[in-house]
This record gives sequence, structure tokens and C-alpha cells, in this order.
Amino acid sequence: MRRVLAVLLTICAAAVCCFFAVPLNGRRTDAYSEAAVFAESAADKDGDGLGDRQDFLQGALQYVQGRPRYKSKYYSTGYPDDGYGTCTDVVGFGMRAAGYDLQEMVDADRQAHPGEYADEPIDRNIDFRRVRNLKVFFGRYAEQHGLDLYQIDDWQGGDIVIFRNHIGVVSDRRNPRGVPYVIHHSGFPQLFYEEDILERRHDLEMHVRLP
Repeated sequence: MRRVLAVLLTICAAAVCCFFAVPLNGRRTDAYSEAAVFAESAADKDGDGLGDRQDFLQGALQYVQGRPRYKSKYYSTGYPDDGYGTCTDVVGFGMRAAGYDLQEMVDADRQAHPGEYADEPIDRNIDFRRVRNLKVFFGRYAEQHGLDLYQIDDWQGGDIVIFRNHIGVVSDRRNPRGVPYVIHHSGFPQLFYEEDILERRHDLEMHVRLP
């Protein structure tokens, strides 16, 4: 029975992919009539010749290409290493690809500014994987940008969007209205990790950009 169900789910997924013209492990087609502008970064922490923002975006994309399964778990190593993950891991692995360790950075900031975070014990293995902590951290260190989705030029690939209880990375591809897709991990059922969600959500709280 499980085998039949798995086959049916695979067929349904393939049908949806064909309908939306999006490969299951592929990327969205840029439907906007003008080419999206990518916000280049002068910084290149890992010295690979690509700016930090481009490395960050590529790292986030590479992470979701592995199609991680959604589960909120605690890891003694901090970063998931077993094929599971949550929305915050898209950001964490993206930053690792740019040469930054979000685990160490959030822990250092919590140690330095404990009163600005939630009143709970500091735990470096999980603090950087909580949306509420990332709101505080990126509110301090990232460039703050507006929430108007139709200010097209203010939205760039590699930006970060933070919702009430969710976080994602702004794609460098856009829908026909110029609103960017979001690279994120929201749990089952999720066929695509790059989705057109900004216009239908009403809990967007922050839009930031790495320096």
C-alpha cells in the first residue's frame, strides 16, 4: 500500500511540475519582462571571487537542491547533518557558503547583548535556528529595506525576508509583476523550495540585505 501511495504521489508531483513548467529539483523561470538586478557585494569573505551576497544566494539554492525534509530537531553540532531541517537552515547554510558561521555570530551577539533576546537560557546549538533570534540579529547587523513589494528595485536576489514565524531568501527570479520568488523551507507538503509567496502572505515583518 505504501508503495502504491508513493507512486501516486510521484505521478501527482510530476503532473504539477509539468503544469507549472517547473522541474521538481529545478528553478523557477524568471517571468518578469525585465532582467532582475542582483545586488552585488564588495565583500568576499571566502575569497572565491564571488561577492558575499552571490555566495549566500547560491548556498541557499544548493541547500534546497538536496530537498531537505522538514523536522524541528535539536543537534549537538548545531547544523543539521541528516537530511532534515527547518526554514532557518536555508539561511544558515547560505551564510556558510559565503564564509560566515551564523551559529557563532548569533551566539556571540547573544552573549554580548542578552537583554535584547528572549528571556531564555543561551544555547549556541539552537539559538541561531530560531526565527525570533534572527530578527534581533539581522535587525542589528543587516541593511534594512522596505516592505513594499512593488518597489521593484528595492528587492534583490540574496535579500532575506522574515515573517512572523518564518524566514526565507529572496530569489533572483521574479513573477510577471516583478515580485521576487522566495527560497524557503516550510514543511510538508512542499513540492518546490522556490515559491511565489510574497503577495499572498500578510505577516511579513522584515526585509534585510547582507552588508
